[in-house]
Amino acid sequence: MSASGRSETADDLLAALLDGMDAALCAFDSDGVITHWNREAERILGWTAAEAVGRRGFAGWAVRAADADDVQDRLMSAQDAPGRQVHEFALLTKEGGRILVRTQSAGVPGADGKPAGVYCAFSEVHAQIDLERSIALSEALMEDASWGVVLVDVDLRPAVVNAHAARAFGSGRTTLLGRPLGELLSQGVEELEGALQHVLAEGAPPGPVELWVTVRTPEGERRRCWRCGFLRLASPLAEEPVPLGVGWLFQDVTEARQAELDGGQVRFRSNQLYRAGRAAAECADPAEAAAVRLDFALAGFAEHALVDVLAEDGRRLVRSAVSPSGLALVLPGPGAIPVRYEAAHPALQALDRIGPVRASAPGAPGSEAAEGWARARQWPPGAAHALSTVLRSRGRTLGILTLVRGPSRPAFDRADAAYAEEVASRVASDLALLLP
Repeated sequence: MSASGRSETADDLLAALLDGMDAALCAFDSDGVITHWNREAERILGWTAAEAVGRRGFAGWAVRAADADDVQDRLMSAQDAPGRQVHEFALLTKEGGRILVRTQSAGVPGADGKPAGVYCAFSEVHAQIDLERSIALSEALMEDASWGVVLVDVDLRPAVVNAHAARAFGSGRTTLLGRPLGELLSQGVEELEGALQHVLAEGAPPGPVELWVTVRTPEGERRRCWRCGFLRLASPLAEEPVPLGVGWLFQDVTEARQAELDGGQVRFRSNQLYRAGRAAAECADPAEAAAVRLDFALAGFAEHALVDVLAEDGRRLVRSAVSPSGLALVLPGPGAIPVRYEAAHPALQALDRIGPVRASAPGAPGSEAAEGWARARQWPPGAAHALSTVLRSRGRTLGILTLVRGPSRPAFDRADAAYAEEVASRVASDLALLLP
């Protein structure tokens, strides 16, 4: 290819690049004559390249006469100044209107290193301000937001994480990038991934969504409640919307939700105690009244209740009732066979401490170790958690109440122990009417 052919190809390539830019661009030679004018400049001001190229500055056509010298001097001063210069000018459209534009201009050096002209990129001020606001908003969300912000890619992996979200996950911002959500959460990951997939396919939900998750942190697992909002991200450069991922914003509301749950639990348990007292008052037999109290206590609390009464010697425990069984509590008679509890059994520990004792099965729920743990303690099959507390009335210990939960329930906590003690005191008051 000849030198002239290569030059024409380079000029065509340059023209294509300039016309494809999103910003308006024009260029001046060292004398201030316009040499380039792209399509975006034509769109903003209405002047075509044929009408603009070859003119000396903006005087007489794209700027008011009173402003022409000032505009020309400020633009051409970029030839001798380092870096870029930013100015705002009021330019004239072809129809005679005025548009405030923000320009960025810089000098163009020649082959000998001397100033050869100036290029000037400009856009409408309001469009530039909108862009700057969008950038500022993005930076603020990624740095200073008081809620977590995570940009999730289409593979459901974090692509950008702000500082608040990193603290919520108990990790550094870069550590979270590209990792599957299943490595960050031990529980709740299915619900979160389902929400993200729905947003990618259908768009954002109409309102916030609350999710309970368990976060894996270096200090251990933490159960949290996050109030989440989701936004589908699409590329503004594609002809048709192309999903780039999901913007996930969340705020930790664990304390508020836990307080609501605790309050609801207290109200339910108080209501159960009240109803149990009303039902027990209708029972002529104190043993039947005790069984009724146990049945009410189990609702929403445990699967089984075991009552062991002290034998006449005051040292051994004899099984008296198992609830739910539909049978009233039966006191053991003389010569009753005591329950064979091992020395470290929770029921015996509660007897020694005169207080509640909690225990949970080792290993995974339903495993052989868990089943063996329940059998060794004379508890129903499938027992995963137990709480033993003393039955005391009028200054003496009458026996032990043991409440048993299956693997689908959480372990007993301190609030559960306090509730169990309240139930035990009422059952003991019924037993005291039967024992000598």
